[in-house]
Amino acid sequence: MKKLGFVGGGNMAEALIRGLINNRVFAASDLIASDVDPSRRQRLKRLFKLEVTDTNDRLVREARALVLAVKPQNIAEALTQIRAAAEQQVADRTNKSERVSRRHTKRQSPGTLLQQRLFISIVAGVTIARLSDALGPRVRIIRVMPNAPAMVGEGMAAIVRGAAATRADEAFTLKIFKAVGDAVVVRDERMLDAVTALSGSGPAYVYLFAKALADAAVAEGLPPELALRMALKTIRGAESNMRQSKLDATELIRLVASPGGTTEAALRKFVEARFSDIVADALHAAAERSRELGR
Repeated sequence: MKKLGFVGGGNMAEALIRGLINNRVFAASDLIASDVDPSRRQRLKRLFKLEVTDTNDRLVREARALVLAVKPQNIAEALTQIRAAAEQQVADRTNKSERVSRRHTKRQSPGTLLQQRLFISIVAGVTIARLSDALGPRVRIIRVMPNAPAMVGEGMAAIVRGAAATRADEAFTLKIFKAVGDAVVVRDERMLDAVTALSGSGPAYVYLFAKALADAAVAEGLPPELALRMALKTIRGAESNMRQSKLDATELIRLVASPGGTTEAALRKFVEARFSDIVADALHAAAERSRELGR
């Protein structure tokens, strides 16, 4: 049995596979991935020397835990395939047992087989209830909201445990996502809408702010490459300082903003433009969209 299978071999699956192997959480031989795209299968096989397949049958048969990593619009089809694979596996086992024993053997249900697997979903907007409806109410499910910086080992993920999942399942999932950054447990699935708005969509906000800083600096006379380099280093340095300092954000701002100085002049413009309100409105819009997708 494989320790972990990936239903879908896109960018996030690739990031997780890389982190797990590079950090020696799992060996490549512990993993298997499926994808309908031949180029994605070839890439994963070439990069990580792991087994790949074009269907989910082998994953249901061979993996103890499965990461659902398909696009939201493809999740229904993937769940149908997983259920069908479980039904076929049960039928094959029953037929083999009957041939060997020559007597009727009690048939294991597909639901019972699926209960032997852990399902970890990173599919945006798809609730635990929806997954349970497709896989069975007693199937162990954990839902995770990761983010794009996982692709460079700086991800932030929030996980929530379904009713049938265990603390051991939770610990197993944390180990997977801490291989590509940080991960935390939340107890209420409804919090994932706010998580999506903050850390899931958040990298795009930072990219937008960095671009705005660099573009503004170019307008003030800096060369584009230098402007972007300085903007990115400023953001990284400020993040490190804020993370390591015992001071809160207000105090750190006060340290930089001398009375009557340049920073104070800039901050005044942010206040006049309702910068904080704009950020709040943006996060609220993202959270509302997440709720809509969940419904």
